[in-house]
Amino acid sequence: MKQMNRIAIPRNSEAESFRLLPIEWATILYALFTTALLFLFWRHMHAPGFLLAERIAVLGGVAAFASLYRLLPLKGTRLLRTLFSLSLLAYWYPDTYEFCQVFPNLDHVFAHADLMLFGCQPSLAFSAAYPSCFSSELFHMGYFSYYPMIAVTCLLPFFVKGKSEESRLETYEHMSFIVMAGFYLYYVVFLFLPVAGPQFYFQAIGFDNASNGYLPALGDYFRYHTELHKSGESSGLFQWLVEFTQGAGERPTAAFPSSHVGMSTIMMILIFKQKRVVAYCFLPFYLLLCASTVYIQAHYLVDVIGGLVTAVLFYYICEKVYKKAMRL
Repeated sequence: MKQMNRIAIPRNSEAESFRLLPIEWATILYALFTTALLFLFWRHMHAPGFLLAERIAVLGGVAAFASLYRLLPLKGTRLLRTLFSLSLLAYWYPDTYEFCQVFPNLDHVFAHADLMLFGCQPSLAFSAAYPSCFSSELFHMGYFSYYPMIAVTCLLPFFVKGKSEESRLETYEHMSFIVMAGFYLYYVVFLFLPVAGPQFYFQAIGFDNASNGYLPALGDYFRYHTELHKSGESSGLFQWLVEFTQGAGERPTAAFPSSHVGMSTIMMILIFKQKRVVAYCFLPFYLLLCASTVYIQAHYLVDVIGGLVTAVLFYYICEKVYKKAMRL
């Protein structure tokens, strides 16, 4: 029984037990990169000392889980190493605001781009065209499906038949790395590109002004205003769930390119490669998700286009990096 609980440590077991996983390296590099930025922008940051302490805690967590695996080289402790890095998504996403708030807001540029390309504000026109409770719930369901999609993508290898335990674990680590590294690439963009999205920008300038094409620059407005007001009474379960998650972690940041669209595209590629039937099951949710980002006014339509384009580029980069990391 004890034998079955232990995973087969690959060749050079001593070296392997000390070896950091690619996802751990990605987490360390992102933490160090943002720490360097933190020192660079120290005077302009909110509570920089606290942000520094959080990064020390992240690095300590990576070291702690790697050390735990060194002491107990079991399947469970190896799983925990990857799960720890994945769990940090809830922290790193709102953290991007702490950096982009240093720069002047650029929402007016992207709102103007939507107006010039499509002759309107698609996020306002879309929701106005489908105002029913049914449509609202449908699109909010699509938007919320993003979260279970992350879990399914990372855990799917354990449910694919015909593979050894070690092969499943390696595939899990591979897919988890692609997901996490993809997020990190988007977060690096968000650190320097202060775009909050229609739900924040239109709320600030007034929805009538947005509809009429009056799209002023807001400068450092979002440095001092981070609140997101609810659109009204929730019309259903999924709208409530989306508003609940936004209330817990949404900040005026990360609109362009849409990481919801970009990462869901990357995850669809990963799922399709592992289990096509699961990818086909997720396809309608994926399409709804892409559309919902505009419908619920989380993104401009140009953000969606940017998300699709960057998804292909970032997926290619992540795969290349993973292959090189595994050869080290």
